[in-house]
Amino acid sequence: MRRTIAGVGAIALAATVSACGAPSENASDGGPEQEGLTTLTVGVSPVPHGEILAFVQDELAADAGLNLEIVEIADYNQPNPQLAQGELDANYFQHRTFLEEWQAANPDDELAYISDVHVERLGLYSDKHESVGDIPDGAEIAVPNDAANLDRALATLEAEGLITVDPEAGALATEADITDNPKDVTVTPLEAAQLPRSLPDVDAAVVNGNYAIEADLPGTANELAWEPSDTADYVEDYANGLVVRAADAEDPDLVKLGELLHSDEVRAYVEETWQGVVFPVDDQA
Repeated sequence: MRRTIAGVGAIALAATVSACGAPSENASDGGPEQEGLTTLTVGVSPVPHGEILAFVQDELAADAGLNLEIVEIADYNQPNPQLAQGELDANYFQHRTFLEEWQAANPDDELAYISDVHVERLGLYSDKHESVGDIPDGAEIAVPNDAANLDRALATLEAEGLITVDPEAGALATEADITDNPKDVTVTPLEAAQLPRSLPDVDAAVVNGNYAIEADLPGTANELAWEPSDTADYVEDYANGLVVRAADAEDPDLVKLGELLHSDEVRAYVEETWQGVVFPVDDQA
């Protein structure tokens, strides 16, 4: 069974049970405006994913034969289980590294990453200091506690000379892999969604792009640094993309949704709206 939630910004727990089957088998019966359209229920992080999909729904979906039911889910731990259980047709909130970590822990639930859509840059923000050089000895810096983004946060601090991370730790380094800490900073992992609210209590925080935008950190906090983005694998590792159940990977309506997310219209919308904190990925994976 899958669940349909009416309207942009609906709460995931308010879902109502709808028809079974692959998305292409589920034509919407939502009235004259949706007649003949296929409804896809997509779980998203509210920003920027939800706003990007809302743009697609408003400007592009109907002409492509689609109606999008957008389910905002703030907790990173929920969209993949909901997709695997059939409550969603797709989700759009994560990068490949996050999915690979989740898939390794849930091998019986086969999900498929369809295409890269955009990259959200992690930023080092502070309410108290105006530059990295101002961060004092013994400072506390908050970072995301999920393994995939914790590694990115540590790489950001390392690039700014605040710490050194053991290169043998690989792609999922943790604070235990810090080998040099010249300022004796305390690295405190917190749930990613809590990081903007932590700024009054810490010296700085490395915040995911979506949560930084949602909390208006680019407008209200000092941007001390951006994560390194000049490595060959940066986009492949950290672009956020559309994810579906593996059995639905070639469903024509989901493929069509992926194409809309790579349209010139979406590219222009992302570039104009977030001006560098979020940037679109050129090609589908």
